[in-house]
Amino acid sequence: MDNTSIITQVANPKEEENNSSGQDKVSQSNSSLKKHRNRSIFSPFFCCFRNYNDYHVEPPPTNNKTHSLPPPPEENGSPPKCDQVQVIPFPSPPAQFLLPDVSISDYGRNCVVIDLDETLVHSSFKVLLSLPISNADFIVPVEIDGTVHQVYVLKRPHVDEFLQKMGELFECVLFTASLAKYADPVADLLDQWGVFRERLFRESCVFHRGNYVKDLSRLGRELSKVIIVDNSPASYIFHPENAVPVQSWFDDMSDTELLDLIPLFEGLSKEEDVYSLLQTLRIR
Repeated sequence: MDNTSIITQVANPKEEENNSSGQDKVSQSNSSLKKHRNRSIFSPFFCCFRNYNDYHVEPPPTNNKTHSLPPPPEENGSPPKCDQVQVIPFPSPPAQFLLPDVSISDYGRNCVVIDLDETLVHSSFKVLLSLPISNADFIVPVEIDGTVHQVYVLKRPHVDEFLQKMGELFECVLFTASLAKYADPVADLLDQWGVFRERLFRESCVFHRGNYVKDLSRLGRELSKVIIVDNSPASYIFHPENAVPVQSWFDDMSDTELLDLIPLFEGLSKEEDVYSLLQTLRIR
């Protein structure tokens, strides 16, 4: 297994500028509720989320389980008749959901699904460019094909305060498209308070048109009580109305985004239906 296939994340622009290996680089644009942001994608190690706008992928209607794709051309190049349009159903919730029943301590709480890479931390097989190796918050050994590689992990500013507050207010779930062999030990070091009730990894995602999508309908929670915090719109393409987007983070130690989000989540924790408040944010 290539070491570049374990972590799912976007590329650090600074690392892209200093990469002289000749690997292909793909620049993409991303957007959030707050502002438009430009970013690019790592080649293979970070099996990244791609901007769904570039792939003409649209989220399914809220109350419709099927999605009509553009009609394919016939062999002679003419478009098919209306009754030949192919309708492909989106994945249905499994017979067994990804999460167990809500615990007594979390009963009545809303559920927050939190991404890992570029949302809470930034990780790299290389020494972090802006910091000496001794300043990495964690160094996680990961075995790949019999060889142990060191992954250098940097924590986003205010992540400790953010996680503690989330643990006080919500049922919290870590959901990452990275593999467990990397993400699980990082979560062990990051979450010193037991904030994450459950951890979900790549195998719990739905692979849809080249992206690892976090299908919230598979969690086993009422969607009106679920919020996803993620830096990649492609990861919540099935449920954009449940999302609180954040800017991708690499190494800016003056960043305050997680701290700034706490008042919003304090409000969301009191909502019986999170859609109304999230919709208000989207139309601002």
